[in-house]
Amino acid sequence: MMPPRPGSDQRRAKGPVWAWGGWILGGIAVAVLAWTQLRPKPPAPPLAAAPEIPAPEPAAPAAAAPAAPARPEAASLEEVVGKGIAAVVVVETDRGRGSAFFVSGDTLLTNGHVVSGSSYVTIRKSSGETATAFVGATSADYDLAVLKLSSAIPGQVTIPLGSAAALRAGQEVLAIGSPLGLQNSVTRGIVSSVRQMGVVTVVQTDAAINPGNSGGPLLDRSGRAIGINTFILSHSPIPGVQGGSQGLNFAVAIDHAKALLEGRPPSEGALAADPGHTLDRPPALSESDRQQLQGGRLYEGRLAQLAAGADTLDQHWSRLMAAGFQGRVEGTFERGWYAIWTDGALQGSLLRGYEPTMAQVRANAEMIRKLAIDADEDARKAGVLPGVRRDLRQKYRLDCPAWGL
Repeated sequence: MMPPRPGSDQRRAKGPVWAWGGWILGGIAVAVLAWTQLRPKPPAPPLAAAPEIPAPEPAAPAAAAPAAPARPEAASLEEVVGKGIAAVVVVETDRGRGSAFFVSGDTLLTNGHVVSGSSYVTIRKSSGETATAFVGATSADYDLAVLKLSSAIPGQVTIPLGSAAALRAGQEVLAIGSPLGLQNSVTRGIVSSVRQMGVVTVVQTDAAINPGNSGGPLLDRSGRAIGINTFILSHSPIPGVQGGSQGLNFAVAIDHAKALLEGRPPSEGALAADPGHTLDRPPALSESDRQQLQGGRLYEGRLAQLAAGADTLDQHWSRLMAAGFQGRVEGTFERGWYAIWTDGALQGSLLRGYEPTMAQVRANAEMIRKLAIDADEDARKAGVLPGVRRDLRQKYRLDCPAWGL
């Protein structure tokens, strides 16, 4: 057995001491770690409140845009016609009839040829009332005349004046007048063109314009006068141009009449000439030629009025012959009642009770005959040639051989 080495007991004695120290230090470390993890944590400082954002104020309601003024509803065709008729009158002179229309309570417009040779005329309203008007300003070159009453008629319907400047082809128009003596007749058509005829601006239309329409208004769709119907221009002797029956009718532009009403020369109402819409007038007529032309127009107008009455008499004659006459009519007549002037033409007798009817027919026929003779004599004095008069009588079936015309 070997003896222990010196110092070995001291090393064994120190070993347990270091071991215990390591365990103690480990325990302390574990305790510190546990304490740091398990100790109560101080409460977290409160979060700073977010700055309050003021709510946006409600926007003030936007001011409503002012409502556009409502457009007045366009007048119906019946309203335009009704107002126009109330403003249009028949003009009666010693030489014939025509039309005119009120532009104010005491002022009317018409054609110059309607009142030619007259200082005073009678106007007849649609209600049947009559009044006397004197002829004021006139213009033969523009076929215009202004009529004035001694005092304004209270509440008289008038026609506002427009302008031919803005008219377009195809625009609807109305012509009001008294053609063939039929008061308050209305015709409808369109604007064909606005033209220059020499110095006169005219509205060309296919609205029918007949004797008696002269002096009446040509209205646009709003009821404004844009022209004054003129039968004379409708039948002007322009080479290659026929009037009336060919649908080629004219109205003097209202712009000329507005100038005349304002005391200015009618020429100041002329519109700018369009070279493509110009009709050249024939050379100026002599005074005798003018009188002859005017006489022919008046003669045709009077025959047209008589023909309307003769057509009505035709119907009465036919009924009388069918119901009240026993026998036959010998011969051929343009109008059946021409037979009453031919001896032996009525072969038979009236049935009892029809004598008054025959007497009335004879009286009406005699009146037409007398008026036709008077008209022919006036036309002869105006220089209308016999052949022209005959052609016009034949045109209206008023060329009865027994009248000796």
